[in-house]
Amino acid sequence: MTEELNSETIPPVITELADVTETLNDSSSVISQTEFGEIISPELSLDAIQPETLADRLNDFLTVGGPVVWVLSIMSIFALAIVLVKLWQFASLRPERRSELDHSLEYWMQGEFTAAKDVLPSKHMIADVARLAMDGLMTHSTDTSLLKEELNRVATLKLNQLRAYLRPLEVIATLSPLLGLLGTVLGMIVAFQQMEAAGSQVDPSVLSGGIWQALFTTAVGLSVAIPVVALHNFLERKVDRVAALMNDVITQIFTRQPVESEQNVFIKGLENAA
Repeated sequence: MTEELNSETIPPVITELADVTETLNDSSSVISQTEFGEIISPELSLDAIQPETLADRLNDFLTVGGPVVWVLSIMSIFALAIVLVKLWQFASLRPERRSELDHSLEYWMQGEFTAAKDVLPSKHMIADVARLAMDGLMTHSTDTSLLKEELNRVATLKLNQLRAYLRPLEVIATLSPLLGLLGTVLGMIVAFQQMEAAGSQVDPSVLSGGIWQALFTTAVGLSVAIPVVALHNFLERKVDRVAALMNDVITQIFTRQPVESEQNVFIKGLENAA
């Protein structure tokens, strides 16, 4: 009797609310509310509500640019590797330091040949050439013209070590804007082909979308070329400074006569003995 009364006296509205509550409590149908008051349905994919990652942006970047942007990206990575290698080379060799070279030249002008050679650093390309010049001048049987030819050969080899891979860097700086321009031309061709296919019902958004995608490759090409040009000029300038310093040191060894050389001391000793 009591059960029949309860089932008969419960209003239908309450029964419907209970069904809705059970549905909301179901783990597969939970509805959450964001801090902005927006209702998010669990039926939506998690990818639709998650923020865009760096990989997604990179994928969009390469998709919009097409093959030209792929090539420019590879060239930029190659250029970055070259720059890092060259910076490490200059940092490890330190070819522009000249404090030991100045001390060696002072000893050389005073006629202290052994001290002049000993003060030269062991792992220094300019010091290696200077040591070769000193050895050649101290060996009186060596022809000066032949010595200069040998010094020129060794100095060229040393400088070529610093100039290594600078040529590919220059090629990348030259080709990057040209490739970007090529991508722009190809993109414009595609945009106008789409306009031709649309006929009289052409949508201006089709043309504008094709144009910005076409110009995108030019922007990427310039973004690669500008820093590469700057870094290439910076590295070339460092090589030029090393070459100038090497030429200055070798010239001083040949032209600045010692105050009292060991050879003069030996000759004076022979004269006194006679």
